[in-house]
Amino acid sequence: MARPRKQTYTLEMYLKKNKKGDIDNNADVQRNFVWNKEQINELVVTVLTDDYIPPIILGEEEDSKLHIVDGGCRTAALRKFREMNYKITSVVENALIPYKRKYVDEEGNILYEDAVFDIRNKTFEKLPVELQEKFDEYQIETVIHECCDSSRISKYIKRYNNHVSMNPDQRAFTYIDRFASRIRKLVESRFFVECSSYTEKERTKGAVERVVVETIMCTNHFEHWKTQPKAACKYLNEHAREEEFDRLADNLRRLEHIVKDGMKEIFNKKDSFIFLTLFDKFTDYKTDDIRFAEFLREFQLQLRGVRKNEKGLLFDEIDRELSTKDRQVVADKLAMLETLLAAFLHEGKGREEEQQADGLADFIAENLGMSRMDIQADMDLYSESLDALLDDTVKIGSKIRSAGNRPSLLAMMVYSYKEDKDLDEWMAVYAGKHTGYLVDQRKNFQQMRADFERFLAGKG
Repeated sequence: MARPRKQTYTLEMYLKKNKKGDIDNNADVQRNFVWNKEQINELVVTVLTDDYIPPIILGEEEDSKLHIVDGGCRTAALRKFREMNYKITSVVENALIPYKRKYVDEEGNILYEDAVFDIRNKTFEKLPVELQEKFDEYQIETVIHECCDSSRISKYIKRYNNHVSMNPDQRAFTYIDRFASRIRKLVESRFFVECSSYTEKERTKGAVERVVVETIMCTNHFEHWKTQPKAACKYLNEHAREEEFDRLADNLRRLEHIVKDGMKEIFNKKDSFIFLTLFDKFTDYKTDDIRFAEFLREFQLQLRGVRKNEKGLLFDEIDRELSTKDRQVVADKLAMLETLLAAFLHEGKGREEEQQADGLADFIAENLGMSRMDIQADMDLYSESLDALLDDTVKIGSKIRSAGNRPSLLAMMVYSYKEDKDLDEWMAVYAGKHTGYLVDQRKNFQQMRADFERFLAGKG
């Protein structure tokens, strides 16, 4: 194979070719833009001071289209400054840029003088014309690998990005070049953008792409489950089928219509693939999708903090001793969810509401030594009183108000009626000291009651 050829562009020409798509910065396995403002600042200073930037590595397909193999973040950063109104931050190092300022003397002669420009808080448009021209005329070097296809481009991306700045999820993604474009499209779907709870940092570091890979593995190839992302990507690259991605795309479109704000926290980096796999199993029931949303609401409201599996573990306790991606952990979580889902769907609506009330009544009766029937008789009163208490004492958005904490909160309300002790003052103080709650609602209730008794004793 011929040695790579070298090509030098002015920076203005290079960025124009990138903008037009002649030099593409969206290779299927290329990672997302991950640079911070400090890195962008440094690169702009490098150009304006005419310092060295390593060559951009390109892969050229048979039709002459070029793909960026190494240098995607540099390219995106330069375009942000040149075309997207990026403002250099106030903490940039080497903010004073020397240049030759042009002026015309009284006789009409064009002369140049030494000048310095402070680039802090400046966009490209705010630079002197001389510095704008210097930026555009900067010589950007490229090295072009000829006769490439997507597989070879993927190989070059692995080679040139084999350093610490590429995290395990991003590097693993380079091993699934056959389906990388499909995964990218799924990641950009409305479901992953609007119906989930990933942080911006997780998105830029490839977490959502990993969720898609885990979902395809869990849904279609669980017997070959791989704990590590690289192994999973390599397996799917060889064994996955287009139909599997088609089915997931359809599932995501259906979920977009039913997942509301109270359910988005379920679809996180840790457990998304579990619940997406569960929905795939749910589709076999041939019932309205809204029933799945009702199950998610029921799970968050009650089941997550009360129901235990055959090993005596709550859902969030299953992974307490093993990795969250361990095959047995995944199998146990799915088994528990499938059992709960089947029970939920096989009961009528009236029975579901009865089961929810029975579950809460059982929990309260067990922890307070009361009659379940007495608790059920006044459940509406307890529930309304709790809602009023929370509205007056706990700020919106506090985890204490989470549905998973409802059983122990309701038990505290029943306890206050039983002992004729007011919770308002204590709850305001408690909510100010605590930012969360114990998943085991029995232990959480015991902790809350002990804190309440100490509070009363302190007042006495």
